[in-house]
Amino acid sequence: MSYLDHLPATFRQGDFLGRFLLAFEAVLDGAPDVNEVGLQPRIDGLSELFDPAATPTEFLPWLAGWVALSLRADFNEATVRGFLREVVPLYRQRGTLGGLRRVLRIYMRPLSPDSTADNVAIYDDFVDPPHYFQVKLTLHDGDPDRLRRTQQVARAIIDLEKPAHTFYALKVVVPTMRLVSVPLREAEHDAPALLILGQNTWLGTAEQMEG
Repeated sequence: MSYLDHLPATFRQGDFLGRFLLAFEAVLDGAPDVNEVGLQPRIDGLSELFDPAATPTEFLPWLAGWVALSLRADFNEATVRGFLREVVPLYRQRGTLGGLRRVLRIYMRPLSPDSTADNVAIYDDFVDPPHYFQVKLTLHDGDPDRLRRTQQVARAIIDLEKPAHTFYALKVVVPTMRLVSVPLREAEHDAPALLILGQNTWLGTAEQMEG
C-alpha cells in the first residue's frame, strides 16, 4: 500500500501526486532496490538504543553518559553492558557496603567462568581499627596482567563507592596449583600446561630402592 492510498479518491485521478509522494516514501520507508533504510524502520528500532543488552557497541559511551557512568578504557564490553543495566538502581545504595559489593560483583562477573560463583567477599566486622574493612576478590586463573588490571580497577571502584569515612585492604586471590584429571585436561584444549595427577604430579612421598 502506497501513501497515495491514504488520500481521498479525488487526489488519485492523476499520476502526478503518486510520483510526487514516492520521494517521501523513499525517505520514510527506505528504498529496498538500493538497500537503503528509511526513517520509519530506524524510529521503530529506537527503543533498542536504550537497551544495554541490545544497543550497538559504538552507542555504549553515549548511553553511559545518560546515566552519568564514567567508563574506564580497560572495561570490556560485557562489563560495560552489565554496569549500564544495573547502575541506576545502584545509585540508591551508593556509599554503602551493600552497594560496593554489588558494583564489584558486576565488574567481576565477566572474569568468572561460573556466573554463580561468589567471587566477591567484604568483611567489615572489625572492632579495631574502627571504620576498617577488607575486600577479597577471587580470580579463576593466575594471569599476571589480569591480576594487575583487576587490582587497579577494583581499587578505583572501591575508592569511588565506599563510605567516605572508611578505609580498607584489598586482596585478590588467584589459584597457585591446580590438579586435574586426564578427561578434564583433554576437554580444555586451549588451557596452559596443567598438573595432571598420576602423570606429571604425585602426592605423598617417594621411596627409592637401592640395589
